[in-house]
Amino acid sequence: MAATSSATTTGAAVYMRVLALHLSLFFLIGTAAATPALEFVQTHMYDGNFTSVCKFTSQDVLILDYESTNITLVVTGEAEENTTLMFIQDRDVIKPLPNITLPAGALNETFILTLMAENAGHSTLVTKAVPGNMTDVSKAFTRVSVSHSDALDYASDVVGWVYFVAWSISFYPQTYSNWRRKSVIGLHFDFLSLNIVGFFVYSLFNVCLFWIPSIEEDYFKRHPYGVNPVQLNDVIFSLHAFLACGFQVFQCFIYDRGDQQVSKTARYILIGIVLSSLVMTILGAASAIQWLDFLYFMSYVKLFITLIKYIPQAYYNYRRKSTSGWSIGNILLDFTGGSLSIAQMFILSYNYNDWGSIFGDPTKFGLGLFSIIFDVFFMVQHYILYRGNEDYLRVLEPESQGQRNSLTASLSSADYGSTGNH
Repeated sequence: MAATSSATTTGAAVYMRVLALHLSLFFLIGTAAATPALEFVQTHMYDGNFTSVCKFTSQDVLILDYESTNITLVVTGEAEENTTLMFIQDRDVIKPLPNITLPAGALNETFILTLMAENAGHSTLVTKAVPGNMTDVSKAFTRVSVSHSDALDYASDVVGWVYFVAWSISFYPQTYSNWRRKSVIGLHFDFLSLNIVGFFVYSLFNVCLFWIPSIEEDYFKRHPYGVNPVQLNDVIFSLHAFLACGFQVFQCFIYDRGDQQVSKTARYILIGIVLSSLVMTILGAASAIQWLDFLYFMSYVKLFITLIKYIPQAYYNYRRKSTSGWSIGNILLDFTGGSLSIAQMFILSYNYNDWGSIFGDPTKFGLGLFSIIFDVFFMVQHYILYRGNEDYLRVLEPESQGQRNSLTASLSSADYGSTGNH
């Protein structure tokens, strides 16, 4: 099979990025914590005193298991002394390549290398020059992906687009329900406030890493053989999610909200996020930390919010013994997206023999299940536990002041049931 074009490989990378849209923090964690496996091979720079430069014509190659493809290594400039080029991969997915010798005086050489797949997986092929002060090999690397089946790649792409659409439209059932009822009663304000802050910091991370060259440059200094983890679809999704949440906040001001308010606990959490973010901003402005580290901090904020944001709504439904006002459409779409995202993880892990991406990082996989478990819990509340408990006005027993200020109870003792479907 011939090498897949750079554009096709980039498209596949986009689908890989989409995998984390709802579980966005997964990629943020990976971005913050991952260390390139080939750091020890990085070429030391010698103040631009190289006499020749090596570069692969393609930095992304996709081939099928036990097939082969050719890749071109171009050497520009003149070698002042004999130089040996050695090729190193962090995982044995292709057969070892023989060394190449550049004789002294060699000028503008081109070499065709045959990559023979040996095992499914992902690997980075880098070049090391001996001696290292004559030839610049910093760009002489390529990311090699060996898959079992093209059909599984196509299936992964289809699954990726389906859950991308599901997550993109999952905000609208709640918005529509609020508009139709002219009421936001039933939508917990703690959930909404945490959700909009979470998508704000996620948008900040995506926009800065995608559109600010200096931050992208800092990322590649730490990950010289990596790709930018943020793609255009990530930016669009996060901004869309932030605006959708913002519109729901606007609805809270114009529609009936009863006595609902953001709890003191949620306010303290949000104040803590603002203050800590302000400290990190000052440190970044003072060059005490890099702005990339500030963005990593924002990713941890998103992680924290994802862990706690569903709890107030789940407990609120339990107290009311009703899911009235809380759109089940949002949950069904979220569950669809989450389930398909995990399915795609398994498809890709099998196709590229990369089970470590799931089981090697239990945080990623565990948080994905955490989100789906909450979706299932909401469905149980709606369809089983509180089925039919919608069209009524329920008065709760008086609660203590401590309960009233907690993250899970931000209403007065009067709980307003909403009428109609949701």
